[in-house]
Amino acid sequence: MTLIGIGQIILYLGVLLLVTKPLGTFIARVFQGERTFLDPVVAPLERLIYRVAAIDPRKEMNWKENAVAMLLFNGCGIVFLYLLQRVQQVLPLNPQGFGAVTPDSALNTAVSYVTNTNWQGYSGETTMSYLTQMAGMTVQNFLSAATGLAIMALFIRGIARHSVATLGNFWVDLTRSTLYILLPLAVILSLVLVSQGSVQNLSSYASAQFLQPTADTSGTRVTEQVIAMGPAASQVAIKHLGTNGGGFFNANASHPFESPTPLTDFLLLLAETCIAAGVCYTYGVMVGDKRQGWALLTAMLLIYVIAIVGLYAAESAGNPVLNGLGVDQHASALNPGGNMEGKETRLGIGPSILMATASTSTSTGAVNSMHDSYTPLGGLVPLVMMHLGEVVLGGVGSGLYGMLVFVIVAVFVAGLLVGRTPEYLGHKIEPFEMKMASLLILIMPIAVLVFTAIAVVTDAGKAGISNPGPHGFTEILYAFTSQGNNNGSAFAGLNANTPFYNCTGAIAMLIGRFWLAVPTLALAGSLARKKLIPSGEGTLPTHTPLFIFWLIAVILVVGALNFLPALALGPIVEFFMMPH
Repeated sequence: MTLIGIGQIILYLGVLLLVTKPLGTFIARVFQGERTFLDPVVAPLERLIYRVAAIDPRKEMNWKENAVAMLLFNGCGIVFLYLLQRVQQVLPLNPQGFGAVTPDSALNTAVSYVTNTNWQGYSGETTMSYLTQMAGMTVQNFLSAATGLAIMALFIRGIARHSVATLGNFWVDLTRSTLYILLPLAVILSLVLVSQGSVQNLSSYASAQFLQPTADTSGTRVTEQVIAMGPAASQVAIKHLGTNGGGFFNANASHPFESPTPLTDFLLLLAETCIAAGVCYTYGVMVGDKRQGWALLTAMLLIYVIAIVGLYAAESAGNPVLNGLGVDQHASALNPGGNMEGKETRLGIGPSILMATASTSTSTGAVNSMHDSYTPLGGLVPLVMMHLGEVVLGGVGSGLYGMLVFVIVAVFVAGLLVGRTPEYLGHKIEPFEMKMASLLILIMPIAVLVFTAIAVVTDAGKAGISNPGPHGFTEILYAFTSQGNNNGSAFAGLNANTPFYNCTGAIAMLIGRFWLAVPTLALAGSLARKKLIPSGEGTLPTHTPLFIFWLIAVILVVGALNFLPALALGPIVEFFMMPH
């Protein structure tokens, strides 16, 4: 570790905490229908959308109606994005003349972007037209993130309300999330990215002549380099703000046209986490007890900081294999030190591990370094952050409602330990709530582990492995963990653009998003119908340091029990196989 790297981590965490309250307050006003400073500009557009779509913003719906609306909306998104990829060769804004995307890849990509996963089995600059990138990927970056925020708002109302059947209106929350939160932030960040050197154009790809001709792997003479162009900045901004993560370019945030400078790298890192942190404060405001929001954020950040420190220590210690080759891995004025394989020299280890931890904690999946090149213990950290269910900050909206499910489980278990009926903010936690919570906690691990098992015992699954042994197993485990958690990052050593991985991955992503969203809304509906139970002397306080550590313990125990055996077969055994 270096002082500069430690300073970067402290600066980032400090700025994140500074923006949490003002952003959280603004988001609360948006979801409570209160006036904001954006109303003079945005409110007329909002009313126009309601008129065109025939939506009555005053009409609220129960959890089933909201669930149907959410499923129908996202189902239409999948169909549209699939068809757009399949016919892009006959549509405009395709200066490179890219052909139709194959059916299995188009299906995987459509599901990926609609579920906020943004897993990519393709290279963006050699596969997708500008129209597909803009009308398909970028639009879904907004809408999938807005869907997560809408579900979150409905869930919070379920906790805040008593003796009612309605939770709000999915269409209204979706619209307000997009217009008031995501779109303004994305416009500002896009302009900053362009000012720093990110590309934003509709030009054909440029070419640069080599000073000296060379040859490719097949021996063909090469005299120029093709430089990809396109409307990148607008997609990059929302991919981070919406915790989407799908890169415009294959190299993702390590590409200089996506993140040109250390400043843009810092801003993209902050963009990934600011809304996820802010909605914790939003939660406190909407339930009428701000201490509840700060307690959730504290639990998240404690796990988050431990992960950052652990990953930094693993990568700054260097690769023991290289020590035997005489490679200098000590930090100095001329040497960044540590394991620099797969990392940008312009960024170093500090920003690289920050992005790796943030992207796997928040379901963003964006990378500025290659996780496949991390040391075994270094690669273990991103895996663990996803295995915890991405509730450490988590995706926009989905992280908070995922954490609240763990809160309900923690309250229930604590109630059993002291021999009284568990309560949370005036709601009795009864069998139905625990059934829904159990589904939410167990569905993801079952899907990830089942698909991983199928992949490692079938020829189609093993055909994609480029590294034999435990590292190859880790690549498969990481792929399905990423897709099952709607993350989208990859170890990059697995050839996943095959019919097997495209189809199984699409199923895993659908399960990870919608099979969790529906029980979440059912849980919210059940809580909203319950009568208010006044708190008494026996009520467990859920804002104290004791409860925060109890909540962390529940999260870690559940994650460890679900995935520890699989991790032992992958990164843990790989660590012990390395020379020390």
